[in-house]
Amino acid sequence: MAVPDFQSIMLPLLRFTADQEEHTLDQAYAVLSKQFSLTDDERKELLPSGRQSRFENRTGWSRTYLTKAALLEATGRAKFRITKRGLEVLRTNPPSINIRSLMQFPEFAEFKQPTARANVGSERQDIVDEATSQQTPQELLDTSYQTLRQSLAEDILDLVKASPPRFFEILVVDLLVAMGYGGSRKDAGQAVGQTGDGGIDGIIKEDRLGLEAIYIQAKRWEGSVGRPVIQAFAGSLEGQKARKGVFITTSRFSPDAKDYITRIEKKIVLIDGEQLAQLMIDYGVGVTEVGSYIVKRINSDYFGEE
Repeated sequence: MAVPDFQSIMLPLLRFTADQEEHTLDQAYAVLSKQFSLTDDERKELLPSGRQSRFENRTGWSRTYLTKAALLEATGRAKFRITKRGLEVLRTNPPSINIRSLMQFPEFAEFKQPTARANVGSERQDIVDEATSQQTPQELLDTSYQTLRQSLAEDILDLVKASPPRFFEILVVDLLVAMGYGGSRKDAGQAVGQTGDGGIDGIIKEDRLGLEAIYIQAKRWEGSVGRPVIQAFAGSLEGQKARKGVFITTSRFSPDAKDYITRIEKKIVLIDGEQLAQLMIDYGVGVTEVGSYIVKRINSDYFGEE
């Protein structure tokens, strides 16, 4: 089955602690993953940020919400135990536990509504929206970020495709320098877009010392770039006695083209339009920051036991 949403984990997690013993999150992960019949791949499925497994994130948030409702209590670093209230809830044999049912407890209501606000209706709607969501707050943040990023990448690519050829050459130089290639900006600017020799659009230094050269071909393309084009580029590298090359396009590469570079001795990196836009975002080329949100968590080493 798929990884259950965090509200579906709440009741099984509370039942797991019914023995009134102290438990750890690692123990909960192991037991609950078996209860939900999760495969190894489902256990390892990551959040969009790629920094935590989805199942562990959802289990952790389930514990947080149960703790805020005083159904569980923290007993140490990543350790917890059921409370008297938690046992009382289990005795009622509830069909499920979710955000709506937890709102009956004053501690949880205070957690969700820490201060009175002028627009009470809007606040209530936020709680209703979250109560029907299958994503944890961390997942919602990650998903929203990825949506904004993908939309930005699509806008970037549209602008790049509409730009004049010379601008595309400048963009390639700026990106390569931002990534640490090409030596200085001046060196890279002189190297890329100057040769046009035998299918080579430019030559840049792999590092500031120029210990190795990388040959570049950068083309704005409409259709799919096929194997013959990449094979011709590889031939150009052979003519230059070069070992490394980068082919950058605004479109995409065919499966044959991608397969071809895995079976030749020379090292050729293919960067399609989507990856180009993503790299521009990663290295701050053609984009500007409009907001920054830093998400922090407990430093376990700082609170380590003596």
